[in-house]
Amino acid sequence: MRKVVFILVFITCTVSAQQTYSVDTSYTVKSTYNKLIKKYPFIKIAKANKRETDTQIENIIYYKNKDRALHLDAYFNKNEKRNPGVIMIHGGGWRSGNKNQMQVLAQEVTSKGYSCFAIEYRLSLEAKYPQGIYDVKNAIKFIKDNAKRFHVDPNKIAVLGCSSGGQMAALIGTTNEDFGFEDVNYKSKSTSKVQAIIDVDGILAFKHPESEEGEMAAFWLNGTYEQNPEIWKKASALNHTDKNTPPTLFINSSFDRFHAGRDDMIAILNQNKIYSEVKTIQNSPHSFWFFQPWFDETVVYTTKFLDRIFK
Repeated sequence: MRKVVFILVFITCTVSAQQTYSVDTSYTVKSTYNKLIKKYPFIKIAKANKRETDTQIENIIYYKNKDRALHLDAYFNKNEKRNPGVIMIHGGGWRSGNKNQMQVLAQEVTSKGYSCFAIEYRLSLEAKYPQGIYDVKNAIKFIKDNAKRFHVDPNKIAVLGCSSGGQMAALIGTTNEDFGFEDVNYKSKSTSKVQAIIDVDGILAFKHPESEEGEMAAFWLNGTYEQNPEIWKKASALNHTDKNTPPTLFINSSFDRFHAGRDDMIAILNQNKIYSEVKTIQNSPHSFWFFQPWFDETVVYTTKFLDRIFK
């Protein structure tokens, strides 16, 4: 009996040590499908065409602090030495979602000649802004430090994000080598600089005439706009866009609110002669990237842009 009790206590302690933070599982591919199927009865959950030469390694630890480890999944062609890399950031309102949601897109883009990385980062129930930004930048540094292992060219890195992940991708790309957005506790010989941004239906400004951000943003940003106006401004990619911003692709749904600030950002890019593209998928819902027929369209726009920038 004592042995059984000891085992139960050990298991409980182990689980507690592994996960001492809350997880919101409300945003999943399945739950999104169930919400959309009535309005879009023709949709199907997307599946990827994985090549035999493509390698997939899951749950690689890229950062560890005390009892918390952060992971990434790597996808690459083992026969190619130096592919351009694509960092992939999932959505979920900065509160929900997980890196597994980027698997199908990562597999498909990898099959087109890229090394892809789906990143786990701390969500708002566990850590407030800017910790999630630090996490992804640390992951970029880790990937560059291990470029040979992942068959990636460290000087050809794009950051791609969907929804709230798109907001993060844009902020990460527009704050290249801005040390105010770097984790001073993370030691690396590499920078988190990226050479391209792909923003899939993510806002560019939290406080903007086109924006409708409210409780979800306030929870991540640790207060409403009235309580923390400077944080809301600092977390907006539009406010960091300048001559150093890399080429940017915007892939958007038919809902204007999910690209708040985009046109203002494009105006700045144009002033500085920085290449950008806008691709709007007509009559599509938010989270369109999970489903056919929009998934294929998303892949085509993504890879054509990457080919133009890197190949």
